[in-house]
Amino acid sequence: MIETISNKKRVVVCDTQPLTAEGVRSSLATCADLEFVRAVFGLTEAKDVIRELIPDIILLDKSFGSPGILQWLFETRGFASSAAIVIWGGSITEPEALRFLQAGVKGILRKTVDADGLIACCRAVSSGANWMEEALFRETTRDRYARTELTTREQQVLELVEQGLKNREIARDLGIRPGTVKIHLKHIFEKTGVRGRYGLAINAGVRVPGKEPEIPALL
Repeated sequence: MIETISNKKRVVVCDTQPLTAEGVRSSLATCADLEFVRAVFGLTEAKDVIRELIPDIILLDKSFGSPGILQWLFETRGFASSAAIVIWGGSITEPEALRFLQAGVKGILRKTVDADGLIACCRAVSSGANWMEEALFRETTRDRYARTELTTREQQVLELVEQGLKNREIARDLGIRPGTVKIHLKHIFEKTGVRGRYGLAINAGVRVPGKEPEIPALL
């Protein structure tokens, strides 16, 4: 008898609500390329399951709290490095999203996402792309502005912000004063409509539905 090897991407859900995990199971049930393999309900249990099953995708509930999740990401960096981690929750702020991305998270979703959005995200992150639900930071998508509207200096400042540099570091690199950096940022915010430097950094290449995948420079 020949054993059939599945090519499906294996999905583990770590959530605070069993009913939510069942919703994910149902959403993935008809997918030819995705397989729901386990639901766990605590971060410690998730560590054991990852070691045992070596999943391709981990869907992690933001309700466990940002500090706890960031610590968990640090502790599992070695044995969970092959898995694409997606954080989802009812609300995720821009600073939280940026910290998650910097910690190696591949996708960020709201729990109001529909089945098609969930599936699209899983497929994207399992292929190596980053993913952020468009509605999560709708005001920060690249289609909101054209970079040609910025001056040469403003484009330089924007690129350094996207790389995660602080104002003093940008000033040093460009040979200008920190106060001048603030002025340039004010003009960038006005021209782009992006809300805050976190929005600029998050906007640095994170994939949203319908866009080609890019890897953020800050990662």
